[in-house]
Amino acid sequence: MKYITLPATLTGDTHLSFYLAMEEYVARNTDEPDCFFMWQVEPTVIFGRNQVLQNEVNVPYCREHGIEIFRRKSGGGCVYADKDNIMLSFITKGDNVPMTFNRFMTMIIFVLQKLGVEAAGTTHNDVMIGDRKVCGTAFYQLPGRSIVHSTMLYDTNMEHMLNAITPSTEKLQKNGVESVRQRITFLKEHISLNIGELKAFIRQTLCQGELQLTDADVEGIRRIEQEYLDKEFIQRM
Repeated sequence: MKYITLPATLTGDTHLSFYLAMEEYVARNTDEPDCFFMWQVEPTVIFGRNQVLQNEVNVPYCREHGIEIFRRKSGGGCVYADKDNIMLSFITKGDNVPMTFNRFMTMIIFVLQKLGVEAAGTTHNDVMIGDRKVCGTAFYQLPGRSIVHSTMLYDTNMEHMLNAITPSTEKLQKNGVESVRQRITFLKEHISLNIGELKAFIRQTLCQGELQLTDADVEGIRRIEQEYLDKEFIQRM
């Protein structure tokens, strides 16, 4: 599996919309059977293709705290991400959804077990440590290609996670954070690696060689990104 890298000429913070477009671009324009890359973003909420923005996202809170909001083309639920999460993207040939999910889950569990973490998968395609979730996944399909993207919780801002994706003030009580915290776990509590070392370990374990994109590829990604930046796409339904 090849690791996808960006040109050194790309500088500054890149928005989540760019990486979603990057997945699509790689799926549509590379011949590699299996591709993988990791990314991190400033505080952002991402919600699924079939979800209603106002039902899933606390828009006023996000605006107040500078949290960006994007819709993805895959299904699944609403997710908060920041620099303390690792976002994982797997692009592969084929359109067998169960098989693709199984391959991805197997890879992530293999990495964690190599680190000494007793991780396991669920029928909902989550990765668990004990009875707590550490990694969730979503799936997007293109002709002849499959994309799985995932959020690995190395750490996160719990206040933002709870408030940004919970619009009802009734759920923002004192025990709200405690309730969510009982259902998730942070990988930093189970390993001694910092987040940079973890990313290096994941890449070394899963990938052989790299495919570096060019400035022309970045321009192609930017064109696809416009779909994710379109207000009608974000706010539809």
